[in-house]
Amino acid sequence: MPVTKTTKRRPAQIERRRVVNSKRILEMRKLIKEANTLLAANDGVGAEKLLPKIYKALDKAAKRGVIKKNTASRKKSRMMKKISKSTKK
Repeated sequence: MPVTKTTKRRPAQIERRRVVNSKRILEMRKLIKEANTLLAANDGVGAEKLLPKIYKALDKAAKRGVIKKNTASRKKSRMMKKISKSTKK
């Protein structure tokens, strides 16, 4: 059982962070999935318009520690590579 006030509050803090972090992850995944769907439908221009939103979601997640900085960088790089490949065609 928790003894001090701090340890009694800890579960509530963890739950709040978990909810916020899961929202960030879901938003990030939703945007990436949407862009991949557009790319599969040969709509590179539509996916390119989503790029700033994807970058923003990835950067926020990395800044808040939800994902690592290099993971965000890798995801941005791969998305840009896919989009540039589809718009060249």
